[in-house]
Amino acid sequence: MPRLLELLQDEIMALDAKSLRRRRQIAETACAPEQSLTLAGATAQRTMLGFSSNDYLGLAAHPALAAALAEGAARYGTGSGGSHLILGHSRAHAELEERLADWMGPHIPEAQSLFFCTGYMANLAVLSALGGAEAVIFSESLNHASLIDGARLAKARVERYPHCDVAALDAQLGACDAPVKLIVSDAVFSMDGNIAPVAELLALAERHDAWLVLDDAHGFGVLGATGRGVLQAMGLRSERLVLIGTLGKAAGVSGAFVAAHRTVVDYLVQRARPYIFTTAAPPAIAHALLASLALIEGEEGKVRRAHLQARIGQLRRGLEAILPPDGSAWLPDSPTAIQPLIVGDNARAMQTMAQLDAHGLRVGAIRPPTVPAGTARLRITLSASHSEADVARLLDALGDALEAPWKKAA
Repeated sequence: MPRLLELLQDEIMALDAKSLRRRRQIAETACAPEQSLTLAGATAQRTMLGFSSNDYLGLAAHPALAAALAEGAARYGTGSGGSHLILGHSRAHAELEERLADWMGPHIPEAQSLFFCTGYMANLAVLSALGGAEAVIFSESLNHASLIDGARLAKARVERYPHCDVAALDAQLGACDAPVKLIVSDAVFSMDGNIAPVAELLALAERHDAWLVLDDAHGFGVLGATGRGVLQAMGLRSERLVLIGTLGKAAGVSGAFVAAHRTVVDYLVQRARPYIFTTAAPPAIAHALLASLALIEGEEGKVRRAHLQARIGQLRRGLEAILPPDGSAWLPDSPTAIQPLIVGDNARAMQTMAQLDAHGLRVGAIRPPTVPAGTARLRITLSASHSEADVARLLDALGDALEAPWKKAA
């Protein structure tokens, strides 16, 4: 065996020993609470009740979106044929960007938007383009990997600030004399589910003449009266805002967008390499997203958000009743669809996941380096497609897995 392969094999074995090896599963059916899966190492399919998807509003298999996707493919074909700057920018892309700019207009003066293939690409684009050599990026310590990688690609100096510590960030900004300052944060933290102190961050941006770059991947579609995300939920407005929204989670399709003042968006078109040098997403995706936005802001979206909130409340009440009294597992404060049950030890997280698997329940075990050492967890995510009975079934199985005295009432 070549030495190079031996080295890689040794690293994989070391991950196994620490219960850190990642394995994939194959989804045989559409995204839904109950899904047919082929698990790693298995040959037979199993129908599992899942609590791991980011399909927060249950739109990923919505028939109206499937119909819109088919209509878009019939109208525009299956591929864009080029980058956005070389004939790949279709009427569907343009209409989607106009609609998203309208959505963000109440919160960002002179808003325009830019559509990307993925949220990861959008974050790489924004930070590498705006974070020039004269800039300093102030990065939240629990930011998503895509924001971290975007900061690494930038020529800017990067300073991290402690999680949600507004006072520490204020001091760091006050000590900085760089002409360009970027405060960069998730809006909803993907592994903890808590919401950043966005109003306070924006106040600091105003005070210190900085930009506030927010990744609203897990808030868009869910937060706010009509699902427009964290800015709507908090009633914020500023030309200093640069918002990234993901369209493959609550929106149920694929892609992402950046919304900002028109000058910022124009600059990104000129300088954002992940936008300039990639083939545009299929126009049919953009066409389907227009249908998704209509659902999100309409009556159905309102009903789905209310149902999701009811399931969040049900889960939290149930978990609080079954947590072991010795504190070996705990539930952080999260008002969102992301509900992490922290068990600390990597092996225990994997064992608990396996116990839930045996009950026909699929919940992801999240371990370092995705989360800090000693905080391995079950990342429970809820969807508007989950029923009250689904959540009760999960709670019942967790009660057994955590060896708690709680049992579901007869």
